[in-house]
Parts: sequence; C-alpha cells; structure tokens
Amino acid sequence: MIDEPTTNGPTANELTHLDGEGRARMVDVSAKATTTRIAVAGGELQTTAEVIALVRADGMPKADVLSTARIAGIAGAKRTSELIPLCHQLSLSSVKIEFGFTESTITVEATAKTTGQTGVEMEALTAVAVAGLTLHDMVKAVDPAATMNGVRLLTKEGGKRGHWVRPDAAEAEAQARAETPTAGTGSAVVLVASTGGARGTREDTTGPVLAKWLTSQGLSVRGPLVYADADIAAGLADALTGAPALVVTTGGTGTSPTDQTPEATRAVLDRELPGLAEAMRRKGSEKTPYASLSRGLAGLSGRTVVVNLPGSPGGVRDGMSVLEPILEHLLAQVAGGGMHDA
Repeated sequence: MIDEPTTNGPTANELTHLDGEGRARMVDVSAKATTTRIAVAGGELQTTAEVIALVRADGMPKADVLSTARIAGIAGAKRTSELIPLCHQLSLSSVKIEFGFTESTITVEATAKTTGQTGVEMEALTAVAVAGLTLHDMVKAVDPAATMNGVRLLTKEGGKRGHWVRPDAAEAEAQARAETPTAGTGSAVVLVASTGGARGTREDTTGPVLAKWLTSQGLSVRGPLVYADADIAAGLADALTGAPALVVTTGGTGTSPTDQTPEATRAVLDRELPGLAEAMRRKGSEKTPYASLSRGLAGLSGRTVVVNLPGSPGGVRDGMSVLEPILEHLLAQVAGGGMHDA
C-alpha cells in the first residue's frame, strides 16, 4: 500500500505517489513481484488508571470494549482503500489485533498479511488507528481526555527490500533480550484468569502462592497479573512481554463457556508439551475425578515455557508438584543450555 522507503528516504521529487509534474497518482505495481507481505503497526491509548481497571475487568458501560475495538480495527483494515485515496485494493489473508496494558495506556498492535504486489503497511496502520479510536469512543464517558498516540509502523516483510524493523523498535527488542535473565536465574510471570479477581470482587488465592513458590525456585517473578476471563489473550500478550523464561497461568481451563485460557494459549504456542499437561491431569486425578476435565495446555512460545494450571488451590499445588523436579532442566533445555539425559 505504501512504497518501501530507501535507506535515506526519498526526496520530494522521488515520492512515488507524485508524477513528474507533482500531481497525485496511484502507483502502477503491475511489474512488481507477487510475494507474501506482512506489516505490524502499533499505537497506544493514553488514559487513566480507572479506565484501565474497568477495561481489564470488562466493567465499562459500553459492552465488551476490547472485542468491539478488535472488530472495528479489522473492519478498518479491510476498508483501507476506501479511506486512503491512493491505496490499492488488497485481498487480506489475515488481520490480527492484540491489546496490552501499562499503568497509563492500553496498547494496540495490528498485524496484517497478504500475498500480492504491494505492501500491507497502510492496512496495519489503519487497523491500529480505528481500533484506538473505537477504544476512545468506548471510554470517553469515564475519561473524555483520553488520547490516541504513536500510531506507527513497527516491522514489515516482503517486497524487494525484504525485512524492515523500525529503528527504535529494534533497539528496544535488543535491550529487552539483553535484560532478560538466563534460565536458572531467569524470570517468570504469574497470570491469573479471574473475572471476579479483575473486578476486585473476589480474592485471588492462587497467584500469590505460585509467585512465592517460583521465587523459591530462584526465579524473578512478575505478577500475579489478574485479567478477566474474556481478556486472557491480552493477559498472555502482557505476560510474554520481554520473553520471560516461564509463564504460569491459573484459571479458565475448565468447561464453562467463559473458560478461554487453553484457546488463548494455543494461539501463542509454537510447540506443545502434551506430556507435561497430561502429567498434571494424572496428578490431580489421584485426588479428584474432576481433574480430568481440565483442558490446560503446556508448551513453548519462542523460548518461553507456558503452563496452564487450574484455578483451584489444589490444582495449583498439583501443578507445582509436577513442575518442581523438572523445572530447572526444562528451562535450561529451552534456553539451549540443557543436556539430553539418557
């Protein structure tokens, strides 16, 4: 949709959307190669801590905020050529929108993908902008001063220039990798799926126990992060920030219509560890037949081990007992430093 920048950027008379007389035109891309094109864009809604707490707990008066913003962003990406006059119409193969939280922002990241003769950057940027504006519309009753900031292209793939990473994003990624501790003295994140816990109407009895245990295993622990069941995908994105060695979730693994942790986890896994999940179910079944109903997963997201535990104190204890004798070896292997014992 926009032409790839040169190393130093085009000069005024090299802008491809202008003809030799300086008039706007649509670029003829018929001579370009058909390749897979991927673009990732980001932005953030600056708002108040009250709004962030309400969104995370699904407590805003205007329905499900994140789901509505996600649908709006996808729809915006699909209509980019109608909004930006010189953009080509593209057949999008995928648009994915993810949200995250800081103390003062809701972050938005959109990934757009197509196979064609021109890039998909504008679709990703439009998805972020429309999702962010929808967030603004949804929260303005509580925070009319909210602002949508920093809509920018982060990375892109495809075309003759191949892979491009925004310079500040590349530096941040390198710094995050440098600051991520190695396995054995690594980092862990505890993530709790609990709508009542996120709203503050129910005490979380599992997250603090897990955090204390992981600390005793020599890990630096962030959390517990508590997300509503409907927002557990955003919670996983938050937990995976910085590529920790381990993410352990509790809750949302059963058969209730609101239990979505396994689905959200499967979406971020590169490889599953089915034996580990089954070992936890067997351990729990020694005490209660209901343990067999857990749909929890275990696997790898990049070099992060992700493990789902049930939301009950007993299920967490069973999970810890299975993990304890293998945890150090598992994290070392995933980090590339472990031995394959006979």
